Amino acid sequence: MAFYQFTQTQKIPANLDFVWDFISRPDNLKEITPPYMGFNVTSNSGDIKMYAGMIITYIVKPLLGIPMKWITEISHVKDKEYFVDEQRMGPYKMWHHQHKIEAIEGGVLMTDIVTYIPPLGFIGAIANTLFIRNQLQKIFYYRTKAVEEKFGIWK
Repeated sequence: MAFYQFTQTQKIPANLDFVWDFISRPDNLKEITPPYMGFNVTSNSGDIKMYAGMIITYIVKPLLGIPMKWITEISHVKDKEYFVDEQRMGPYKMWHHQHKIEAIEGGVLMTDIVTYIPPLGFIGAIANTLFIRNQLQKIFYYRTKAVEEKFGIWK
């Protein structure tokens, strides 16, 4: 069974506290997710900051506009450094997403590391080659642009 990893970094010209405050609130995820994903947080997370053990439920349309329930748990949090969300139920056989931030000169370096196993074994491996990885790249490209709109463009 193959697993895959996708990594993206982004420099953000903003204060670490401000960036952390934004990314550590589940309700802000919709703002940085492409509209075509039909992403909606359905749990009562409200304006609560993430904490270890937090369960977040979503409706997402990852394929052909078909709505799917996705449940993640925030398994680790280190304030103003990182948090990890892990899929408990959803479209992947396994999903582990590390969100890391660190202060750098002039702003913040944000790093996302997604480790995943597609569903359906061999068929999932083919699907990853044909479209899953490409879809992740598109989602994170959108996220980059949305974060730039929110915090500004690194110069």
